[in-house]
Amino acid sequence: MITGALAIGVLTGCVLGATAVAAAELKVLTAGAFKPVVTALVADFETSGGHTVTVDNDTAGALTRRIDGGEAFDLAVLTPQALQDLAERGKIVAGSVKRLGRVGIGVAIREGAPRPSIGTVDEFKQTLLDARSVAYIDPAAGGSSGIYLAQLFERLGIAEAIRAKAVLVPGGLVAQRVVNGEADIGIHQISEIRAVRGATLVGPLPAEIQNYTVYAGGVGAHARDPAAARALLDLLAGDKGAAVLKRLGMEPPQGEPAG
Repeated sequence: MITGALAIGVLTGCVLGATAVAAAELKVLTAGAFKPVVTALVADFETSGGHTVTVDNDTAGALTRRIDGGEAFDLAVLTPQALQDLAERGKIVAGSVKRLGRVGIGVAIREGAPRPSIGTVDEFKQTLLDARSVAYIDPAAGGSSGIYLAQLFERLGIAEAIRAKAVLVPGGLVAQRVVNGEADIGIHQISEIRAVRGATLVGPLPAEIQNYTVYAGGVGAHARDPAAARALLDLLAGDKGAAVLKRLGMEPPQGEPAG
C-alpha cells in the first residue's frame, strides 16, 4: 500500500523526470541580421519550456561551410537557397524549412554627424564618392550584403573608387566602424544598423537599387531534440516573431514558404 506521502513523492519524481526529459539544450546557428530576432525570443522560449539555447552568429557563407564541415547544431537560420542546398546534402531536415523575414540595406553615420543625401541613386553615389571611408561586409567573408554591394558598385561604375577607401568588415556589425571613427559611412542591413548604439540610420538604399535578404530557418538533420528545435522555429515564424521583426526594422517574408 502506498501512503499519501509516498504517492506525492512518486508523483513529484515523475513530474521532475518528465521536465528533465522535455527540457532541451539547443544550438542555433544564425546568419547576420537575424541574430537580434533570435536573441529577442530566446528568453521567452527558455522560460516557457525550460530549455537552454546557445546562439552562434556568423556570415551565411561561413555558416554553410561550418555545417558542411560537420559542426553540430539544432536549428539554422540562413537564406532559403542555402538551406535548400544543405537539405539536398542531408544537413537539414527536408520539409522543415520556414521563411521567417526579410531585411533591406541601409546607410549609417555616426550619431550627430551631418546627414548625407541618399534619396536618389545619383545622390547615393555622390555621398559614397565624397566620403573619406566606406565600411561594409567583406564579400570574401560570404555576407549577403557585402556580396551584393560589391556587385552594385560595379554596376554604378564606382567600384575602383570605393575599393580605395573601403573598410571591409569580416563579420559582425558594420555600424560599429562608423561609431568608432574608422569609417564615415557604413552600409549594412537596416536591423544591424539599428542594433548599434551611437549609430544613426540615414535611411534605406533608393528603391531602384535596394536588395532584400530573406531569412529562413531549418531543423538540423542530426538535431539532439528535433521537437524542441521545431518549437523554436515555430516561435520565430509566429506572431511574436512578427512583432520583433517590426520593432527591429525587418519585414515579414514575401512569397510562399520554402522547403
